[in-house]
Amino acid sequence: MKLEEIQRRVCEAVMTPLTPSERSRPRTKRGSSMRKLANEIIKPNDRLTSLERLEIYNRQYWFRILSAFSEDFVGLRGLMGERRFDRLAQAYLNENPSTSFSLRNLGSKLELWLRAHPQWVHPREPLAIDMVRLEWADIEAFDGAAETPLGPEDLKSLNADSTFGLQPYIQLLDLQYPIDDLLLSIRKGEDYYDKASNAFVRRRKSSRLKFGSVKREPVFLAVHRLDFSVYFKRIDREAFTLLRALRQSKTLTEAAELAFRGTSIPESETVELIQQWFQDWARWGWFCHSNTAEKG
Repeated sequence: MKLEEIQRRVCEAVMTPLTPSERSRPRTKRGSSMRKLANEIIKPNDRLTSLERLEIYNRQYWFRILSAFSEDFVGLRGLMGERRFDRLAQAYLNENPSTSFSLRNLGSKLELWLRAHPQWVHPREPLAIDMVRLEWADIEAFDGAAETPLGPEDLKSLNADSTFGLQPYIQLLDLQYPIDDLLLSIRKGEDYYDKASNAFVRRRKSSRLKFGSVKREPVFLAVHRLDFSVYFKRIDREAFTLLRALRQSKTLTEAAELAFRGTSIPESETVELIQQWFQDWARWGWFCHSNTAEKG
């Protein structure tokens, strides 16, 4: 048997989901006999059969990816509770197996998968999906690409018709719930104080949160990186619209017009407001020469 065929069979066996009792299944996802496959590629020893040896790798594979997935989505786990989250994780990873050398990509399809399978997070789909969007944005912001930021001289040369980019790692999110405060509270293991509803969301013994009192409140976030740490920066709707327009290669004038269209902010205050925003954003290194890709 050629090496490539051995690798294919090992992969087929190892990536087959475990039983509810965390043991290897009798057959792989492709329908092959696990025992027969093990006998073909692994020799037994004086303590373990071929199947028992293969099962070690099957179990360790799933323990590792489930652990990594759980670490990436601790907020979703806090909302759902450990048992329900574990069932969701296994179902998701069964349908979306790892295809990357990096475990950081495990959750890349989770938002789309949940939108197609809302029963896993019923009855609070919007809240759970907001949480997933934020947690994935956190991952993207942490290790996303960075371009050389615009320097003071570059910024001085900008005019109304200038176009420039945002750092690729910056994630812009329009959320339905104040999920940023909730996620930070879950990570710290604390009760969550919902400012919108003036109520506490308390943690159960199972580490699940009673999130029924978390009230809908539009929140606009820029998830960004500074000194190797990720921050959630709440911004005004106008600032969010402006940044998104700049990322879409709109000129500064076009972006400002979009940002303040229909706003309640007096026109006399918009120039000063934009100047203040730009001072902060430039200080954090958000601007670069061009957009490498359009992002929402």
